[in-house]
Amino acid sequence: MSDKAKILEGLQVIVTDLAQQADGHDLQARIFASQGFTKLADKYKEHASEERGYVEKCADRILDLGGTLRLGDKKDAPLFADAIEYMKYDLQVSKDGLAWLAGLVEEARSDYATFDILKEYYEDEETDMYEAEQELALAECIGKTNWYAKQV
Repeated sequence: MSDKAKILEGLQVIVTDLAQQADGHDLQARIFASQGFTKLADKYKEHASEERGYVEKCADRILDLGGTLRLGDKKDAPLFADAIEYMKYDLQVSKDGLAWLAGLVEEARSDYATFDILKEYYEDEETDMYEAEQELALAECIGKTNWYAKQV
């Protein structure tokens, strides 16, 4: 049996942290667009949009479960001019987030509606993590300058 209080708190953490991550991805997209890296800008705009969708799903689920939705405090988060350095940072955020999220997914296993939302979110984040790993490996293989040329 799942612990409803733990699930509600976990969903609230996602709402707060993922809203900030979506804002960060949107701001990074603007930085990349200003540098002429339109493919990167589009990629991070899409990430921001997907994340806002998960924020909405988790917020709705909190309300469905009778919880109180909060707009939690947000921590400072860095922005980067160098896309590769940003991808390294973002990759680590994904790894840390997935490690935490796995526990919440397990906690929600008997709450099927919440489990489905969290499982879908986990799978999306895992895909993003693998894509970031591949992009970083490609940048290392072909060189930073060639990788940046592919992002225009």
